[in-house]
Amino acid sequence: MRLLLDSRVLVWWLAGDETLSLEAREAIGDSSNEVFVSAVSSWQIATKHRIGQMPRAGFLTGDAGSIVAEQGFTELPLSLRHGQVAGSLPALTQDPFVRALVAQAIVEELVVVSDQTAFDTYGVARLW
Repeated sequence: MRLLLDSRVLVWWLAGDETLSLEAREAIGDSSNEVFVSAVSSWQIATKHRIGQMPRAGFLTGDAGSIVAEQGFTELPLSLRHGQVAGSLPALTQDPFVRALVAQAIVEELVVVSDQTAFDTYGVARLW
């Protein structure tokens, strides 16, 4: 399975937070799955940390690339195609980070790992 971690899931995974569902933990830890972390998540984490909404995520505002690589995850850059798809999505949510991750999930055929039901409104596969 090809998984795309949302921002909170990435933070929870790295922190060993039990908020992460058992199914999500098992899927992320399964070496037969390919796990992707989007540049969008790095942007969201840095933004939310800066404004005080993700105070525990400060460790990811430095060299996130090394942390992601150490986990064996694959960085997923934001491409022009991702931007086009995100921009064409209906505004079912006002969260641009969700729409960007949805676009990446659609284009790259990924399963989003998230507790957020906002992803469901766009019809992408979601694991929780």
